[in-house]
Amino acid sequence: MEKTKRYNSVDLLRGAIMVLMAVDHVRVYSGIPANSADPAVFFTRWITHFCVSGFVFFAGVSAFLYGDKLNNKRALSGYLITRGIFLVVLELTFLRFCWTFNLNFSQFMLAGVIWMLGWCMVLLAGAIWLPFRSIWIIGLLIIAGEQVFGLVPASVHWWNFFYPIDYDGIKWISILYVLLPWIGVMMAGYGFGRILQLEAARRRKICLTIGLSAIALFVIIGTLLLVMGDPQPRPFIFRLLSQQKYPPSQLYLLMTLGPIIALVPFAERAGGWLARVLSTFGRVPLFYYIVHILLIHVAALLVNLLRTGDTHQGWYETAPYTEIPAKLRWSLPQLYLVFILVEIVLYFVCKRYAKYKFQHPEIRLLKYL
Repeated sequence: MEKTKRYNSVDLLRGAIMVLMAVDHVRVYSGIPANSADPAVFFTRWITHFCVSGFVFFAGVSAFLYGDKLNNKRALSGYLITRGIFLVVLELTFLRFCWTFNLNFSQFMLAGVIWMLGWCMVLLAGAIWLPFRSIWIIGLLIIAGEQVFGLVPASVHWWNFFYPIDYDGIKWISILYVLLPWIGVMMAGYGFGRILQLEAARRRKICLTIGLSAIALFVIIGTLLLVMGDPQPRPFIFRLLSQQKYPPSQLYLLMTLGPIIALVPFAERAGGWLARVLSTFGRVPLFYYIVHILLIHVAALLVNLLRTGDTHQGWYETAPYTEIPAKLRWSLPQLYLVFILVEIVLYFVCKRYAKYKFQHPEIRLLKYL
C-alpha cells in the first residue's frame, strides 16, 4: 500500500509541473514577452521555471523505478535507448508540426525539451552500467562544474549540441535545450529514486534535508553574488529569482529542484480532487505534452479569430519563438482563462487515455506514450 502511495507522489508532483508548463506555453501563444517588468507577468513566467528541472529530474526517478521493476539492466538500457530515440524523432517531426502548423521543415527546426530528454535517456542507458553510487555522484559533479564544458574550443562545432560555446555556425536547427548539465540532473534523479524506497520517516527526513538545504544555498549564494556584483535597479527579489535557464546555472537548479524535493513528503499525503487531477496528468506525461501543445495552438488561433477576425497563424510558424505586435497581445486574464479551459479538456482526455493504457498493457507502443 505504501509503495503505491509513495510512487503516486511522483505522479502528483510531475502533474503539477506539467500544469505550470502549460501556463508558460499559453503565454508563448499569447505574445506576452517572458522578460516583462510587470510583477504579475514576471511571476507568471517564474513559476514555470520549475517545469523543465522537475521534468528531467523525475524522468531519472522514473527510469530508476522502472529498472527496479524490471530487475534487468539490459532491458532497462534497451528501453531507454529506444524511448530516447523515439522522443528525438517525435520532437523533430510531429511535435515540431504541433508547435508551428508549418510543414516547411527547411525553414525552421527546433531542438526543444523533448529532444533533450530523448538524448539524455540515451546517455543514461549507458550510465546505468556504472556502480549505482557513481551515477548520482557524476550527475552532481556535472551540475556543479558545468562551466567547464564551455571551455571547449569554438571550432568544435558539434559541441554546441552538448553545451553552448562561442559559435553560431549551426544554421539548420535552433538548439533551445543542450544536453549539459541536464544529463547530470537526470542522473541525480536516477539516484534519488532509491531514496523513495526508504522507510517513510527516513525518506521524509532526507527529502526535507536535501530540499531545504538547496533552498538555503540558493538564497545565501544568490544574495552574496547580488551584493557583490549586480548593480541593477530592479527590486532585490526580482534579481534573485532571475537565474540563467539556457543552459541552467547551478543557482537555477538549486532554486527549482530544492522546493520540488522538499515537497515530496507532502505530496505523499496529498488527497482530494486536485491531487487526483494532478496525478492523472502525471501518469501520462508525454501524452499530456503532445495534446497540450495541439490544444493551446488551436485555442490561440480561435482566440485571435474572435478578437481580430484573423487567426494570425503566421505568428506561430517558428513557435515557440513568436513575435506579436504589442497592441494585439492578450491580457493576463485572457491568458489564464484560456489556460483553465485547456486544462479542463486535458483532464478528461488524459483520464480516458490513462484508463485505456492501464487496460491494455499488451500494446507495447503505449509504454512510450
